[in-house]
Amino acid sequence: MSERVLKLGLPAGSLQEATAELFRKAGWKITFQSRSYYPHVDDPELSCVLIRAQEMARYVEQGAIDAGLTGYDWIVENNARVVEVCELVFSKVSRRPVRWVLAVPQDSPIQSVRDLEGKRIATEAVNLTRRYLEQNGVRAEVEFSWGATEVKPPDLADAIVEVTETGSSLRANNLRIVDTVLVSTPRLIANERAWQDPWKRAKIESLALLLQAAIRAETKVGLMMNVPKDKLDDVLSVLPALQTPTISALSDPQWVDVLAVVDESTVRDIIPRLKQAGARGIVEFPLNKVID
Repeated sequence: MSERVLKLGLPAGSLQEATAELFRKAGWKITFQSRSYYPHVDDPELSCVLIRAQEMARYVEQGAIDAGLTGYDWIVENNARVVEVCELVFSKVSRRPVRWVLAVPQDSPIQSVRDLEGKRIATEAVNLTRRYLEQNGVRAEVEFSWGATEVKPPDLADAIVEVTETGSSLRANNLRIVDTVLVSTPRLIANERAWQDPWKRAKIESLALLLQAAIRAETKVGLMMNVPKDKLDDVLSVLPALQTPTISALSDPQWVDVLAVVDESTVRDIIPRLKQAGARGIVEFPLNKVID
C-alpha cells in the first residue's frame, strides 16, 4: 500500500460500467465486487468508493473524498464549491451531453415557462428547477420526485423537469419538451483543499490527462502505410491528420512509411483514396489514448 493515497469517488448506478470502461482505456483496471461499494483498482495510490452521482459534489466539497466524477447538473443542484478539473463527455448511451428539460403532456395547454405560474412541477432536481423558475420570474410549486417522474403528469403534476439523453422515455410517456433547463456533461471535480496539496493535485491532473486522452481516442484510429517517395505529396494531401503525419525511412530508399491519426468516421472514404494516390500495405489500428 502506498503511503500516499487519493480518495476517488466513482458514480454508482447507470454510469458505473461506462466509468470503469473509460478508466480501463485510460490505463486503470477497476473491479467491482458483489455488494461492495469499494471497488478494487490496480493502483496503490488510488482508493475508490462508489457514490451516487447526485451526492458526489457534496462529499467532495466536504472533503470526505478528494476527487470524484459527477455531472455538472449535480454540482449546480448541490451548489457545491468544488474545483472543476475537466469535462469528460461520456455517458451510458452516447457521447452527447444530457439535458434537463421542462416537459408536459402532449395535450397540455402549457407552451412556455410563463404558463407554469401557480402550477405543480415534479423533479429530482428541486434546487435547479427553483432557480430556473426564479430566473424566469415564475412562481410555482416544486416537489421532489422519488422516481418514475415521467408518469406523474397530468394527474400528480402539471409538468416535470427531467433529465434526458435521447428523449425516448419522454416520447414513450406521451410528453413533449417545452424548454431546456440545463445542459450537463460529466466532470472530474476535486476538493479545494486537496487541490492545494501538490501530490494530490499532480495525481488528479494525471487522471484528467489520461481520461481525456481515452475519450479523445474513441473517435480516432491510426493509419499506417507504405508510400513511394514520388507519390508522397499525393498521399499526404488525402490525410486529414491531427498533426503532421510521421514519415519514416524504409529499407528500400524509394519508399517511406507514413503514420497518421484520423477520425474513424472518415476512414471508409480515405482508404480507397489513399490506395488510388499510391499508398500500399495500408493498416488501420485502434487507439487507446490520444494526447494533444
